[in-house]
Amino acid sequence: MNLLKKYLKENYHIDEKIYDLVSDTEQTLVDKYLELDEIRTINQYKIMQAFNKNMLSAADFYWTTGYGYGDIGRDKVEDIYSDIFNTEDSLVRPAIASGTHAINLVLSGLLKHGDELIEISGTPYDTLMDVIGCGDEDNEGSLIANGIKYSEVDLVNNKIDVKSVLKKITPRTKVLAIQRSTGYSDRRALTIDDMEVAIKEIKNVYPNIIIFVDNCYGEFTDIKEPTDVGADIIAGSLIKNIGGGIAYSGGYITGKKRLVQLVSRRLTAPGLEKEVGLSFGTTRSTLQGLFLAPLVVNQAMKGATLMGKVFSDLGFRVVPHFDDKRSDIVQAIQLNKADLVEIFCKCIQEASAVDSHVTPVPSPMPGYNNDIIMAAGGFVDGSSIEMSADGPLREPYFVYYQGGLTIDQIKLGIYLTLNEFLNKGFINI
Repeated sequence: MNLLKKYLKENYHIDEKIYDLVSDTEQTLVDKYLELDEIRTINQYKIMQAFNKNMLSAADFYWTTGYGYGDIGRDKVEDIYSDIFNTEDSLVRPAIASGTHAINLVLSGLLKHGDELIEISGTPYDTLMDVIGCGDEDNEGSLIANGIKYSEVDLVNNKIDVKSVLKKITPRTKVLAIQRSTGYSDRRALTIDDMEVAIKEIKNVYPNIIIFVDNCYGEFTDIKEPTDVGADIIAGSLIKNIGGGIAYSGGYITGKKRLVQLVSRRLTAPGLEKEVGLSFGTTRSTLQGLFLAPLVVNQAMKGATLMGKVFSDLGFRVVPHFDDKRSDIVQAIQLNKADLVEIFCKCIQEASAVDSHVTPVPSPMPGYNNDIIMAAGGFVDGSSIEMSADGPLREPYFVYYQGGLTIDQIKLGIYLTLNEFLNKGFINI
């Protein structure tokens, strides 16, 4: 018996068959891991070039008070983001509370009464429904309540249906929105190649229409980003991929200068725009997280691939398939029973670095129509790049696994989950 197998058996009571299954499965993924390593390396050098080009120095970590005039670190961060994403301008601020907040800033900053927004990747993530005004909650302050028209076009065979999009566009249509990641759905994330084809075809007919991409969970999963293939503006959260597990909070918006300027007026005020707003001393952690992000995303991608392969081999439906080209860090697993979703989340929580003793239970959450169960034991509260799992308690009972700062922690989560499934008779090995 090797040392690790013995350690896991003695300290975590992991059945030897579980260890062997995971080890054997990982051996089949060597080529896939090498592909992910190449993506990691290219993105790492891209970030280092941006740091070097902008002459990042120790003095940039100091910060100001009050209005934030002359916060050179804040400005340096935004210049670095613009270089990494191949854009004209960026907003990177700790005051952006979440990915949903960043998306709302973009949409409310670009759209005015009478304009139309079309979601061209189908129904968006649950929390966006209230932003748009389609949720069950009081929608005062939503886009629809403010006189913005809304419609959506479903994906066809997991690709943007360009013909239907072109038919749907009217003189009022100002923004086409794409959600890159899967959300709480049963589709795989849209790849950069998928988006490139669709954006090119749409722009050939409507060159002035604004294409916005919700980039949450997708950063550094490919060597290109949506702005490299024609997206006009994108947004995301610093406590997902791009924060590398180090950033405490915040969000980013990057794209064409005139669009970022409009959004900055929504973030602060017309006339003030990007010139005000403190970094609150977050420059160091924001950039250190960015520096580590390619490595952390690489670990999360390897973990998600391994998770998908293991559960697929055990007969569960997984999205994406482990052989699919990945475009986010999320691995969806259809467990078919509410009990299995709860067990899965319980075991992921046990493998967490923080609050491993806590048992997650389904409960109502703002922005969701179903009870949600969430396993999240990260150093940063709500950090989706740290190992977590969650899902709505609704048929067909998908659980959505994401993140993990190290592959070793991710494998512990897999060991514990399979061990519990085996002990309760839900799987046979």
